[in-house]
Amino acid sequence: FQDIMNIKQNANRAANLVRQLLAFSRRQTLRPEVLSLTDTLSDLGNLLNRLLGEKVELEITHGRDLGLVKVDVNQFEQVVMNLAVNARDAMPGGGKLTIRTSNLAEGEAAKVDPSLMPAGEYVLCEVSDTGTGMEKDVLDKIYEPFFSTKEVGKGTGLGLATVYGIVKQTGGFIFCDSEPEKGTTFRIYLPRHYMTAEDVASEKESERKETKPADLTGEGTVLLVEDEDAVRAFASRALASRGYNVLEADSGVSALAVIEEHGGDKIDLVISDVVMPEMDGPSLLKELRKREMSSNVIFISGYAEDAFAKNLDENEKFSFLPKPFSLKQLAGAVKEAMKK
Repeated sequence: FQDIMNIKQNANRAANLVRQLLAFSRRQTLRPEVLSLTDTLSDLGNLLNRLLGEKVELEITHGRDLGLVKVDVNQFEQVVMNLAVNARDAMPGGGKLTIRTSNLAEGEAAKVDPSLMPAGEYVLCEVSDTGTGMEKDVLDKIYEPFFSTKEVGKGTGLGLATVYGIVKQTGGFIFCDSEPEKGTTFRIYLPRHYMTAEDVASEKESERKETKPADLTGEGTVLLVEDEDAVRAFASRALASRGYNVLEADSGVSALAVIEEHGGDKIDLVISDVVMPEMDGPSLLKELRKREMSSNVIFISGYAEDAFAKNLDENEKFSFLPKPFSLKQLAGAVKEAMKK
């Protein structure tokens, strides 16, 4: 049992490392939503206190009438937690971590760094510590992947690289001020978001879905194309248990062979990974259309949707499910695609 738990723990570490690398390379799929940092930081308070320990005092100051932002809440929480962990490690004898939010008018934003940050309205989140601070030569390297001032084995060196990647992918900007023995302040500027009619409609739809339990069973034939055996087996079992007839293929080429064998008109939906040997997902979709198959398609990938959508015809329609996904998310995506 202990060996199994160790395997699981190492797998989780590996998955987290990949997520951090994807965030740094700005290829991770984000799920942005309109929110107030006031609510997000309030929810995060207890976790941050546990993370910081008894020696570090946490103070969160919320800006008055704070504007909304459009971010992936999980990714923003990761940003704050990574900064908090770095701050804690810079205060081994204890100290204070202050998180402060405020609105930034267009005129004020223009003074920050016109060469890097365009004028506009922003919401500012400052994370300050009373720790050891950093020399300029260290400060210049903090966002480099695998750069770390910690002992070997004490960190991956991806914490601040991840923070940088997430903030940039969100459309924000990050700056750091630090001096030895005077502490460090990170300033994160996120574009202020004003609610649109589309946002309101999306919010109402989310509330409706939460109040009504979804029926995720269905029927029809699904062609599942995935080169990772474990992912394919998981997805196949999940869909079969929901009532679908599942055909499997481990590449785009073998998918075409399955189609020849069973007939394209018998396949209601194609679920395909994007990056595969021999023939990738977008190329497979083009082949399906050449064969006049009108089946709906769901792409599954750890990369952002726009990273591969440019390789498809402009009017091509498809659904997208970012990895990693749960059984419920997969069944929900299939149910939705079957309706189209």
